[in-house]
Amino acid sequence: MSECTHDCSSCSGGCSIEKDKPNEYSNIKHIVGVISGKGGVGKSTVTASLAALLARKGYKVGILDADITGPSIPRLFGVSEKAKTTEDYMFPAVSHNGIKVMSVNLLLPNENDPVVWRGPVISGVIRQFYKDVAWDELDYLFVDMPPGTGDAILTAFQYLPLEGVIIVTTPQSLVEMIVKKAEAMAEMMNIPILGYVENMSYVKCPDCGKEIDLFGKSGYDYKNKLLSRMPLDSEAAKLADSGKIEMISHDYLDKAVEALENIKE
Repeated sequence: MSECTHDCSSCSGGCSIEKDKPNEYSNIKHIVGVISGKGGVGKSTVTASLAALLARKGYKVGILDADITGPSIPRLFGVSEKAKTTEDYMFPAVSHNGIKVMSVNLLLPNENDPVVWRGPVISGVIRQFYKDVAWDELDYLFVDMPPGTGDAILTAFQYLPLEGVIIVTTPQSLVEMIVKKAEAMAEMMNIPILGYVENMSYVKCPDCGKEIDLFGKSGYDYKNKLLSRMPLDSEAAKLADSGKIEMISHDYLDKAVEALENIKE
């Protein structure tokens, strides 16, 4: 294992890991992860916004909330109904506009209950949310990853058939340093990087429209894959806090949506 290149397709050491397969009630065309490496950069908001924008264009969309210890996707969509379960399968909750959502918060008695589980248990739940959830027909399934490069994200990279990831960052150099770890992990695991979304890039003056770089200009090398520079937007924040993220009307993520639509079948 010390000589592992993380390229399972060329591995001769007997350590190849087979990707999980969906159940008979799931037919998913594209699975995309959204990662950050660091918490607090707006990764879940970007995930929810991309899902909302694609759903508005007529695509069938779902979100697997893999941030087990810090789930926020249900709150962003105003989803409070509990996920239905049978002996064999779980069924996702559905947002106002038809986006399917599966999150640990939809299984807890109270959404404020902490999830105090060890890494292997969390990893097992992530795999269950893919294998044992009846997702039905989906054009896109977003996997909202936890921050960092630990067990949970490693499980998703190894077992879920991801077509690529979108990396969310902010302009601060400290964040950039940590995000590079997530970038390097994706490259080590041969997960394509579809592009980057730089959140909190600026704030626009409501009077003159000037863009003010609160955190300074980013010096990060996005390798010609910068999909969006999103500003600090108080209206978007209000929609997120009130569970109405599907009502977003900005065009900040248009290029990211286009990149997702251009994923090859």
